[in-house]
Amino acid sequence: MYDFIIVGGGIVGMSTAMQLLQQMPDKKVLVLEKESSVAQHQTGHNSGVIHAGVYYTPGSLKAKFCLEGNRNTKDFCDENGIPYDECGKLLVATNDLEMERMKALWERTEANGLERSWLSAGELKEREPNITGVGGIFVPSSGIVSYKRVTEVMAEKFQEMGGTIEFNCMVTGVTERAGEVNVSTSKGTFSSQYMISCSGLMADRVVRMLGIEPQFKICPFRGEYYLLKPELNQVVNHLIYPIPDPNMPFLGVHLTRMIDGTVTVGPNAVMAWKREGYKKTDISLKDSLEALTYPGILKVLKDNLKPGLIEMKNSLFKSGYLKEVNKYCPMIEKADLSPYPAGVRAQAVSKDGKLVDDFLFVNTDRTINVCNAPSPAATSALPIGRHIINAAAEQFNLKTVSDLKQTA
Repeated sequence: MYDFIIVGGGIVGMSTAMQLLQQMPDKKVLVLEKESSVAQHQTGHNSGVIHAGVYYTPGSLKAKFCLEGNRNTKDFCDENGIPYDECGKLLVATNDLEMERMKALWERTEANGLERSWLSAGELKEREPNITGVGGIFVPSSGIVSYKRVTEVMAEKFQEMGGTIEFNCMVTGVTERAGEVNVSTSKGTFSSQYMISCSGLMADRVVRMLGIEPQFKICPFRGEYYLLKPELNQVVNHLIYPIPDPNMPFLGVHLTRMIDGTVTVGPNAVMAWKREGYKKTDISLKDSLEALTYPGILKVLKDNLKPGLIEMKNSLFKSGYLKEVNKYCPMIEKADLSPYPAGVRAQAVSKDGKLVDDFLFVNTDRTINVCNAPSPAATSALPIGRHIINAAAEQFNLKTVSDLKQTA
C-alpha cells in the first residue's frame, strides 16, 4: 500500500512527485508512467521556452505560476547543473494594427510584473539585424532549456529520496473506496491512500475512470515545426515572436533558438486525429470519433473555420507557412526549412465550445486530477507541483515540512 500514486511521468507529474517527498519525506510514493522513460509526450515535444508570462490574463493561475516558474526553473537548473540560455524574447510588430495590439500587451506585461523594454524600429533593427518590424517589446527574462533534461533530473532526485517509478505501466482503471484508491494497470493493481493524476492528453479519460462524467474533452492540437539549416543558426539573437491576433486561440509562428544551438520555426496548430499523433499520418478512429461527436469541439471548429483552414493549408504547403515567417524575417527561404518533430498539445474544451484557458483541476475525496495544464505548464511545473501539494495537504489533512517549520 502506497501513500500516494501519481499518474504521469511528464514534467508536472515528476515535479509534483519530487516536491511531495521533499515536503512529506515519510510518505511512500509511486509514479506510474506508460512509456519507457519520463517526458515522452508534451514535455519532450515542446519548444523548450522558459516563458516570462507576457500573454496571460493578470490574476490568472497561468500568470501567477509562470512568473514564479520562470525564476524557479532557472534556480533548479543552477542547482543541478542543467544548461539554459536566458536569451530574452522579442515581440515584433510588423504593421500599424500589430502596433496597436502591442500596446495592449505592453499594459499586460506591466500588470503581470515583468521587466520589459519598448523598442522603436531602429532599436529593433539594432538588436536583430535580420528582423523587420515597426517596433517591438523586449522581455529579458525569457530563455530556453531542455525540459526533458529537467524532468529526468526531477525523476533522479525523486528516486534518490526513496520514490518508485513503474515504467511501461499503462493505467486501465481507477476505483476509489472509502479508505483507498486502487489503480489497475498493465502491470497489475496498485493501491494507495491517495492519487494525483497528471495525465495530459488522457486527463478526461482518467476522470471518467473515477466514475465522473468530465465537463470537458481533451482535444489534441498538433504543433508542427521546421528546422532552419545550420548556416542560419545565427540568424537571430533572441526568441522572436509575432504579435498575436487576440481573436485567434494560439500565438502564431515564431523563431526559437534551441538549447542545442539550432533554430526552429513554428508551431502552427492543426487538430490531430490521434491523441498522441505526432505525424500527419497518425490516425485513431476512436480518438477521432470522440472528438467529432463532442458538441464543444464541433463548436470550436465551426467558430474557427477560416483560421483552421489556413492552418491546415500551411501544414500541407510549405509556402503558406513560410509567408508567416517572412512577415518579420524576409531573408528565410523555402529551401531553408527542413522537417522537425511535431508536438501535440492537450487542450481541454468545455461542452459549450470554449477552449479552457487556465489550469483546471477535478478533485474527489481521495484524488486530485490535473485536467488542463496549458502552456506555460513546463515553465510553471515547480509552482504547479507546490500548488497540488498544498491542495493535497489541505484536502487530505496532512502536514508538510513547511507547515512544521512554521509551527516550530
